[in-house]
Amino acid sequence: MATAKKSAGAKKTAAKKSPAKSAAKSASKGAAKGASKSAAKGGATKAPAKKAAAKGGAAKKAPAATKAPAAKKAPAAKKTGAKRALNPALAAPMRPSPELAAVIGGDPVPRSEVAKRIWAYIHKNGLQDQQNRRNINADDKLRTVFGGKNQVSMFEMTSLVNKHLSSS
Repeated sequence: MATAKKSAGAKKTAAKKSPAKSAAKSASKGAAKGASKSAAKGGATKAPAKKAAAKGGAAKKAPAATKAPAAKKAPAAKKTGAKRALNPALAAPMRPSPELAAVIGGDPVPRSEVAKRIWAYIHKNGLQDQQNRRNINADDKLRTVFGGKNQVSMFEMTSLVNKHLSSS
C-alpha cells in the first residue's frame, strides 16, 4: 500500500516543471505521431519542424529567446544641462545673533554658509576633540553660542547654532 501513494516530494517535483519544457515535450510527441501516421499512409510527409511550428510549440520558444536581449536595455541618459534647484529655505539669508556674529561675522548669510564658517573657525582654532572627533571643545566665543557648555557633539551643535539665527 505504501507504493501506491505518491510521496509529498514527488508531487512537488512534478509541480515544479516549467511550462516551456512541457510544451516542447508535447510538441515533439505530436510531431512524432504525425510523421508516423503519414509514413503509414504512404503519402508525402511534411517536415517535423514545420508541423511543430504550426502547433505553436516552437513558436513559444522563439519569443523567449528574443526577450533575453531585449532585457539588456541601456541605462537612461542623464540630463547634463539641468541642475537641481536649490531649496529656497536653505538659500535664504539668516541674520546671526551678536554672540554668533563674533564667530562668523555680522552680515546675513544662508544656513549652509553659517555651517561652513563655524567649521572653518573650529578647524582654525583646533577645537575639535582629539580623542572623540565628534565632539567640539568650546572656547570663550563658542561657549556663549553653545549655551555655556564646554563641549558639545557636532549633532547638538547645529540645534544650538539655529537658536542664534533669525530671518533677515
